[in-house]
Amino acid sequence: MKKYKRIFTVVIDSLGAGAMPDAERFGDSGTDTLGHIAQSVSSFKIPELQKLGLANLHSIDKVSPVGAPAGKFAYLYEASNGKDTMTGHWEMMGLKITTPFKTFTDTGFPEELIKELEKRTGHKVIGNKSASGTVILDELGEEEISTGHMIVYTSADSVLQICGNEETFGLDELYRCCEIARELTMKDEWKVGRVIARPYVGKKKGEFVRTSNRHDYALKPFGKTALDVLKENGFDVISVGKISDIFDGEGITESNKSKSSVHGMEQTIEIAGRDFTGLCFVNLVDFDALWGHRRNPVGYAEELERFDVKLGELLKVLRDDDLLIITADHGNDPTHTGTDHTREKVPFIAYSPSMKQGGRIDDQNCFAVIGASILDNFGLKMPEGTIGASILDKIRKE
Repeated sequence: MKKYKRIFTVVIDSLGAGAMPDAERFGDSGTDTLGHIAQSVSSFKIPELQKLGLANLHSIDKVSPVGAPAGKFAYLYEASNGKDTMTGHWEMMGLKITTPFKTFTDTGFPEELIKELEKRTGHKVIGNKSASGTVILDELGEEEISTGHMIVYTSADSVLQICGNEETFGLDELYRCCEIARELTMKDEWKVGRVIARPYVGKKKGEFVRTSNRHDYALKPFGKTALDVLKENGFDVISVGKISDIFDGEGITESNKSKSSVHGMEQTIEIAGRDFTGLCFVNLVDFDALWGHRRNPVGYAEELERFDVKLGELLKVLRDDDLLIITADHGNDPTHTGTDHTREKVPFIAYSPSMKQGGRIDDQNCFAVIGASILDNFGLKMPEGTIGASILDKIRKE
C-alpha cells in the first residue's frame, strides 16, 4: 500500500474518555471528561467529530453514533505511571514513565528550594502555593510591581511557575530567574517536569493580563523518541502549540507557538496548505488550562464546539495521501473533585480522505502506538528502549 506523505497528529489536551482500570489508585474512579462535559450542557454540537466516529466509540449525551463513520477509532490505555502532559506526550512517542514527576500541589515548594531560589535570583519569593494563574495575579501582582518580589506558584501539574510583569520585572529578568529555577529543580527531590515563565501586563488588580511571551523550560526526554528518528532521517517534524516545549525542542524541525486552541488549529490549517513530508504534531492546551483545571464543563464544551468548526476546515484541505490522528494525553474531568488531571483512557481517531470505510479497531494498551505507526509509515523503526507497536495495518485495512 502507498504510504501517507503527511501525518497530522492533533492532541486535544485532557480529553479523557473514561476512567482507567487503575483510576482508583489516583483518586479518579468514575471520571469521564468527554461524557460528563456532554451531560453538563443543554446543547452539544460536534458534527465533524461525530462524522469521524467519536460517538460510535464513546457514549456522548446529545451526540448520536453515525451509521457509516468516516474514521477508524479505538481507546488508548496509558502504560506509564502518571496522568500529566509530559507523561502522555512522551509516551505517544515511545517513552514509558515509571516514576511520576514531582508535584507540590498540597504543600508548596520546600523551604530549602525557596531560600536557594531567592539567594540565586536576588528576589524575595511570594506566593509559593497551588493557584490559578489569573487569581494569583489579582492577589499578588500589585505587591510584585511595588516591591520587586517574585511570584512563584504551582498547580496540579508538575510545574514551578514564575510570574513577571513585562514592564517592571522585565522579560529578560523573568527568563533569567526561570533558568535558575530549572537548574535547581534538576535535583531528584525537587524535579518538576516544567518551569514556566508567566509574563503579564497591567498595573492593578482586575487589569492584569498574561501575555503570549510564556516560555516553558522542560526536562529533556530521557531517551530517543520517534520524533528524533524522523528528524535524523530527514523528515519534517513541525510542532504547533507547546509540543516543542514538552520535548524541549528535541526532534523538532520547526516550532509554532499558539495564542489559543483556535489559533493552533488555524496554524495547522495553514501548514496543511504547504508541501512537506513528515509529521505535524499539534497540542491544543486551552481545553486543559482554561476549562479542565478551572472545573468549567460548559466552557470545555464550547471549546470543543469551536474546535469542531476548525476541524471541518482542516478536513476540507487534507489530501488523499494525508493521515489525521486525533487523540488526547490524559483526562481532566471538570465535574470531578479538586483541580487535578484525571487518570483516563483517551480516544484515538484516524482519518484519511483515501479511506474507503471507517469503524472500530482494537483498543491499545499504550499511547506509543501513535509514534510507532508514524515511523512504520515512513519505513522507520522505534528507537531501542521504547515501547509501542505499529497499528498502521489496522488503520489502512478496508
